[in-house]
Amino acid sequence: MPDLRNASFKPTPTWYEDADTYWKAVPSSIGGMLGGLDQVHAPDIRDSRSFLAKLQSSPTLRLSTRYACDCGAGIGRVTKNLLLPLFDSVDLVEQNPDFLREARSSYLKQDTQRVPDMFAAGLQSFTPPLSRYDVIWCQWVLSHLTDDDMLAFLGRCRQGLADGGIVCVKENVAMEGYIIDSDDSSVTRSPVIFERLFASAGYKVIDKQLQTDFPHGLFEVCMWAIVPT
Repeated sequence: MPDLRNASFKPTPTWYEDADTYWKAVPSSIGGMLGGLDQVHAPDIRDSRSFLAKLQSSPTLRLSTRYACDCGAGIGRVTKNLLLPLFDSVDLVEQNPDFLREARSSYLKQDTQRVPDMFAAGLQSFTPPLSRYDVIWCQWVLSHLTDDDMLAFLGRCRQGLADGGIVCVKENVAMEGYIIDSDDSSVTRSPVIFERLFASAGYKVIDKQLQTDFPHGLFEVCMWAIVPT
């Protein structure tokens, strides 16, 4: 269970190893990706699609629909239902090789020609290919990074963005501070902390939106679109 609210976040020495162990025990299914909360799938995709459509229609952004990257992709739930309908090609980044095998052999089997690369890596070690992506989509995965590793990852994303590209972040948020879950080695941050980290990594927020219609009792979920300054 999540710990009580914390003013600071100090990861354990085995933070990433513990998260890896946790996810290796999770089924390679939609239910596994959503922690058994299958009912959040439809509103999640709907609001994310609305958010991206707004960004793509912005005359000031001129966002291309050529290439996206799904970070913390699991079996490709977001790739299949959100990104592939909007982008020509999508790469997956996922630490658990079992999830990628399920994506390749089953869940995304009909779409493999439009999924050029599946990277078996945690974001703490992943470096995006240079200038490739119009959108780097990070959903329910930055919670597994330490603050320092999030800053470093976002720094590497700057080099992975194509001209005019953006990073989209969708995460659970706390009212304040950090809420640490020792079961899956994740940390829920407040919006203030997220936005402070974005700024420290050299980004500015150009849009943000709250998720709607999730079941009562869950964390609030926020989406941000950020661009390098």
